[in-house]
Amino acid sequence: MSSDKIIRMANQIAIFFASYPQEEAVAGVRKHIKDFWEPRMKEQIRGHVAAKDASLHPLVVEAIETLPR
Repeated sequence: MSSDKIIRMANQIAIFFASYPQEEAVAGVRKHIKDFWEPRMKEQIRGHVAAKDASLHPLVVEAIETLPR
């Protein structure tokens, strides 16, 4: 999947949860990615987080940093 699409999808999830309290928002993003994304997608978004991609929503970054492998 293209990098742009992965980032857009992750950011859309974060935007949905952005109105929740911080801990719930991070948990919601993390759970959605854990439950619905295939392993290749998870590794791709982890790469963007590791590269400190500025286009990622902060909730995505925090959720991925706490996502178990």
